[in-house]
Amino acid sequence: MNEYPQPAPENRSVRSARFFTVLQRWRSLLRRHWWVLPGCALLAMAVHLIVVWNSPPAYASRGKMIVNVRIQVQTGANYIEELSNFLGTQVALMQSDTVLNRAAERVHAGRPDLVPVPVKVTVGVTPKTTVFNLRAVGSDPAYVQAYLDAVMEEFINLKKEMRTRSSDVTLAGITEEVARLEKELKQYEDELLQFQATNSIVFLQEQGNVAGNYLAQLNQQLAMLQSELNLLNMLDLEQNLERQQAAGVITGVRPVPPGQQRSPVDVLRADSEYLKVKQEIQVLKAEEQQLSEYLRPKHPKMIALREEIQRKEKLLDIVREQSAEQIENRKKSLQLQIENLQKEIKQWEARALEASSKMAQYQKIRANINRVQSLYDRLLQTMQAVGVDKDIIPESVTILERASVAEPDRLSLSVSLALAGLVGLMLGMGLLLIVERFDDRMNTFVELQDHFEEPVLGQIPRERSGRNGDLPLLRPDDDRHAFAEAYRNVRSSLLFMPAGNGSEKPRLLLVTSSIPNDGKSMTTANLAITLALGGARVLLVDADLRKGVLHRRFGVENSSGFSEVLQQKTDWREVVRPTSVPNLWVVPSGTPTQNSSELFLQPVTRRVLEEMAAAYDYVVLDTPPVMAADDVTTLAPLAHGVIFVVRAQHTSARVARAALDLLYQRNVKVLGLVFNAVNPRTGEYYYYSRYKDYYHRSSRAKA
Repeated sequence: MNEYPQPAPENRSVRSARFFTVLQRWRSLLRRHWWVLPGCALLAMAVHLIVVWNSPPAYASRGKMIVNVRIQVQTGANYIEELSNFLGTQVALMQSDTVLNRAAERVHAGRPDLVPVPVKVTVGVTPKTTVFNLRAVGSDPAYVQAYLDAVMEEFINLKKEMRTRSSDVTLAGITEEVARLEKELKQYEDELLQFQATNSIVFLQEQGNVAGNYLAQLNQQLAMLQSELNLLNMLDLEQNLERQQAAGVITGVRPVPPGQQRSPVDVLRADSEYLKVKQEIQVLKAEEQQLSEYLRPKHPKMIALREEIQRKEKLLDIVREQSAEQIENRKKSLQLQIENLQKEIKQWEARALEASSKMAQYQKIRANINRVQSLYDRLLQTMQAVGVDKDIIPESVTILERASVAEPDRLSLSVSLALAGLVGLMLGMGLLLIVERFDDRMNTFVELQDHFEEPVLGQIPRERSGRNGDLPLLRPDDDRHAFAEAYRNVRSSLLFMPAGNGSEKPRLLLVTSSIPNDGKSMTTANLAITLALGGARVLLVDADLRKGVLHRRFGVENSSGFSEVLQQKTDWREVVRPTSVPNLWVVPSGTPTQNSSELFLQPVTRRVLEEMAAAYDYVVLDTPPVMAADDVTTLAPLAHGVIFVVRAQHTSARVARAALDLLYQRNVKVLGLVFNAVNPRTGEYYYYSRYKDYYHRSSRAKA
C-alpha cells in the first residue's frame, strides 16, 4: 500500500501559480490552434456578406421625441410614471405591438396608395436627457417615413389614453370606497348611540375613579393587618410582650368579669403587668442570693423571701396564661378582619372591572368612528382633486423632429462586418474552450499535481533532437546544463527518499509510462547514466523484449540479451555489456519475442533480478508502456519500486491514471512521477530553468 504525504493547505503562492498556469495553458492552446480564431471570424464575415448581398435594399428614416417627466402632486391620485424606470418604460411603449399595429393602421387609412412593407423600429436615448431617437428601416422609403410619423403620433395617443383610463379607474375606485366608508361610519355611529342609551359615560368614569381609590385604601389596610398577623405568628409570648412594652403601653391589670374577654386595652395592661411581676421576681431572687451569703435557709427572712417568690411566680403564671389567651384572641380578630377585607376587595374589583370594560368598549367605538371619519374626509378631498386634474393635466409628450425623408441605410458595412467578425471570434473562443475542457493533457507542474497525488521526483526540460531524430544521451560535462541538472534532481530524490517501515532504499528500479512516445527509454538511460556518474555501480536492463532500443542508443551488441537469459539459454552475466560511461553496464533486450509476459512469470525472472540487485548498487529496468502490453504489470511486482514517466503536452491524465491503477492492483510500489519534456518557458518551470543555468552561464563568461 502506497503512503503519500498529506497535501499542504493551498496558500497564496499556490493560487497565483494556478492562475498563471491557466494563462499558460490558454497560451499553449492558442499556439497550437491559432487558426481557429481567424477562421471563425472570416467565416462569420463571409456569411454576413452573403446575407447582405441577398437582402433587398433598405431605407432608414429618423425622428426625435421628448418626453417630460411630471412632478408627482401631493395627493398622488392621478397617473404618474415610475421615475426610476422611466426611460426603459417609454422605449418599451414605443416598440410595443399596440403602437406598431396602430401605426400600420394609421398609414393604411391616411395613405392607402402605399404598399405595406415590414418596418423595423429601434429607439435610443440621448445620454443625460429624455430625448428619444427613433429609427425606422424598411424597403419602401415613402412607407417608412409615413410609418415612423404614425408611430410617434400613436405613442402620444397611447399616453393620453393611459392617463385618462388611469384617472377614470382611480375615480371609480375612490367613489366605491367612499360609499363603503359612509356605510361603515353610520354603523359605528348607531352602535355609539345604542351604548350611550344604556350607559352613563359620566357615571362610568366617576365610578371607575372611586373604585380605584377605594381599592387602594383596602389593599393598604389589608397589607397592614397581614403584616401584624405575620409578626404575631413569628414572635413568642415574651417577645410580643417586650415589643408592646417598647411601644409605650400603660401598665396595670384590671379584673375581667367571668364569661367576658379583655378589651385590647386590658390586653396591653396585662402584658405590662406580666413584665412587672417578672421583674419583681428577678429582684427577689437577687435579694435571696445576697442574703444567703450570711443567713441560713431556715432563717425567717429567707423563708419569707421564698414564700414571696413563690407567690409572685404563681401570679406570673396566671398573667402569662391571660396574656397568651389575649394574643390568640388578637390573632383570630386579625384573621377575621383580613378575610372580610379580601371579600370586600373582590367585590370592588368586580365593580371596577365592569366599569373599565364598559369604558374600553366606549373608547373602541369612538376610535373606529374617528378612523373611518378621517379616511372618509381624505378620500373626498382626493376625489375632488382627481376630477380637477383630469381636465387640466398638460401634455408630457412632444414630437421634437418629424420623420426625415427615408434614405438608403448606409449603416457602415465595415461596422457590421466588424460585429460579424467579433461574433466569429467569440464562437472560436467557445470552440477552443470546448477543446480545452476535453483535452486533459498536462502542460505544467501544477496541472500534474492537480491530477495526481503521487510525489513528483523531477521535471525534465524539453530538448531538441539530434540529426537522426534521437535525443543524445547525457555525458560527463554535458553543455545542456538544465537538462543534466534535471536528472541530477531525480537522482537526489531517489537517493534521499525516506524508507518506510524500516525497509531498505529501493535499488531495483523499474521505469515505465502509460503510452508510447512518453520518452520512457530516454529517461531510463539518462537516469542510469546520472546514477553511474554519481559513483554507483549501475546495471541498465532493457526489459522491453518486444521493441528494445537501449542497445542502439549505447551502441552495444544485441545478438543475445535479457530474452535469452529468461529463456535460460545463457547466464545473465554473459550478456552484460560495458558502456562508455564509467560504472554503467547494459543488458540488451536480445531476440524480440511476443510471449514476454509468460517469461516474466517464470521463477527464473525473480532469481535473476535478485542476483543482479546483489551484484550492483542499482538495477534499472526499461519496460514497455503499461497500456501497450501486460509485461509491466507482470514484472513490476518484482521490482523494489516503479518510476512513472509522464510527458508534458502528450500524456492524457485519464490514461495515466488508469495505468497507475493497474499497477496498484498488482500491489506495486510507485516511487513517484517524472514529468518529461516540459517546455522551459511555460509555467513555473521557466524560473527553475532560468536560475538552474546560472552557474553554467557564469563559467562560460569566465572562459
